[in-house]
Amino acid sequence: MVFESFAESLSFFLWSTFIISVLLGAIVNKTNFCTMGAVSDMVNMSDYGRFRAWLLAIAVAMLGVSVLEYVGMVNVTDAFPPYRQTSLIYIENIIGGFLFGIGMTYASGCGNKTLIRIGGGNIKSILVFAIIALIAFYMTNPFPNSDKTLYSVLFYEWISPMAVQLETNQDIGAMIGGEDNTQMMRLIAGLVVGLGIMVYVFRSADFRSSKDNVIGGIAIGLIILAAWYVSSNIGVTAEDENYTLGEYYAEWDMLAEDDEGKPATGRALSPQSFTFINPIGQTYGYVKDGFDASLLTFGLISVFGVILGSFLWSLVSKSFRVEWFVDLKDFLNHFFGAVLMGFGGVLALGCTIGQGITGVSTLALGSIITFISIVFGSALTMKIQYYKMCYEDEATFMKALITSLVDMKLLPSSMRKLDAI
Repeated sequence: MVFESFAESLSFFLWSTFIISVLLGAIVNKTNFCTMGAVSDMVNMSDYGRFRAWLLAIAVAMLGVSVLEYVGMVNVTDAFPPYRQTSLIYIENIIGGFLFGIGMTYASGCGNKTLIRIGGGNIKSILVFAIIALIAFYMTNPFPNSDKTLYSVLFYEWISPMAVQLETNQDIGAMIGGEDNTQMMRLIAGLVVGLGIMVYVFRSADFRSSKDNVIGGIAIGLIILAAWYVSSNIGVTAEDENYTLGEYYAEWDMLAEDDEGKPATGRALSPQSFTFINPIGQTYGYVKDGFDASLLTFGLISVFGVILGSFLWSLVSKSFRVEWFVDLKDFLNHFFGAVLMGFGGVLALGCTIGQGITGVSTLALGSIITFISIVFGSALTMKIQYYKMCYEDEATFMKALITSLVDMKLLPSSMRKLDAI
């Protein structure tokens, strides 16, 4: 997909992103694909259906990425965000993922689910969106009249030195294969892990009989893959040579006649797939700067597309319903959850979709760590909430926490403070 002008290639890139995003929003709404709901079903009802759908989406995306990368049809190593970077920010992955898991539990859903709920008429999610947008934006952009960001003020000095510098990219294939066998090992690792997940997922007869879970998992995995493919294969012809969008941007002064149509940043032109916390933050910058067209990116367009897709499906299915906060506690829970998702999603370089599917599809170690941390943070929060609800005043936070960790087999049973229910 090579175009004769940068404007044409960028337009195709953004419109393709929008169409794929609309499909994502409609399918997630239709199938009730929900990562927070998946953890909730697993913890509270021992129902693994939606969690298997999440794993199925990972497997489909992973198998597709492995094969297409091997034959040179996608480029996920130079992605934005840099999932496979040689710097393993494992502490940020753990803390960010854990915070995000807690946050999505209090806010009734992850970043993607927030967009789905907005499209379905949920006004509560507009508040969640606004708070995430504000925090995510200032985590990566300086405050007015300052060179400081939330990240530099709160995290950089103590968390940055903990990063581990690797000799290879941090994906499993590169770490096992080394410099000489990276591509083959990426293919083998992707096929082995992806097929292994597939076997686990489809071993369940209940899951196989759940049309929405199967369709949701497969479709979302394919949509993640489609975004990888489109963003990796759009180019520009200039002076008898082909350039990727990112390469053209880097050579803008040499190739372009003027700055008309030049995007605000070149990083967002890299190969990429869906993630939602940083893009939600970009919407704040887009509005703040007067809807400047140079700020339109894959991420920003995907936010609008998912909301529209969800809205359209809610109209078709007649499920559109305006929903507001039940009481002050409901408001505070969503507020608190949104704050944690804003911080956690940026720290961890993604959300349950961004790291939990897109990142894991590259077999990046940081993405896998983030995925585990999100699930753990959410599951632990649900356990604590359950005990506090059942035992009320008797269940202090510490008693509920310790008992929850015992239930999760992370502490010995002798430390149990509350009887299992």
